[in-house]
Amino acid sequence: MIGKIFKYGLIIFIITTFSGCTVIFQKGRRSDLQKIENLSRRLDELEEAKRLLEAALSKEIGDKQVKLEMMQKGLVITVLGDVLFDSGKAKIRRESYPILDKVAVVLNKNVPQLDIGIEGHTDNEPIRYSNWKSNWELSSARALSVLHYLVDEKTVGASRVSAIGYGEYRPVASNDTKADRQLNRRVEIVILPQLTKTKESAQAARPGLREPRENLK
Repeated sequence: MIGKIFKYGLIIFIITTFSGCTVIFQKGRRSDLQKIENLSRRLDELEEAKRLLEAALSKEIGDKQVKLEMMQKGLVITVLGDVLFDSGKAKIRRESYPILDKVAVVLNKNVPQLDIGIEGHTDNEPIRYSNWKSNWELSSARALSVLHYLVDEKTVGASRVSAIGYGEYRPVASNDTKADRQLNRRVEIVILPQLTKTKESAQAARPGLREPRENLK
């Protein structure tokens, strides 16, 4: 289970990140207590999703093809790029469909209300033998390929899903060895905790916008 300190630290991080402003909790304020309770419930849902994915992907996790982590941004499902794609390509290999199929089952059945971010990452080797302009284009195309598979083939709601390519600029290991470069070539499917903004928090995040006044003179 998620440690209590980590869990509440994650709740505060999420609220701060999504509200776009510094959050000050007032003791006993009902709106803050409700916000914490709702996010705590969402994190429990992520923990349950993680447990189900660990069971469904036990072989792939054991083979170090897939990794699951609870991080500040949410539940991160990391799939090595070499498992999903041939070198320099953005077409998903048929052999890797079962991995995405297992993920899709949990997305649709267990966390159908949560948004999903798909991140493409590469190593720092320059593009040489393909038509991609740079690793940004390759990583973006790979993220979009996963998005389209989940949406078009597995009926994950299109409004829930977004894709982004980070190229070589968010490595998880050095690029000094072949093994490290393999770790950096990856796609991360992130199940995002849900934060429902109140009218007050949205206004606080955009202080330049004010409610129109009536009876202006």
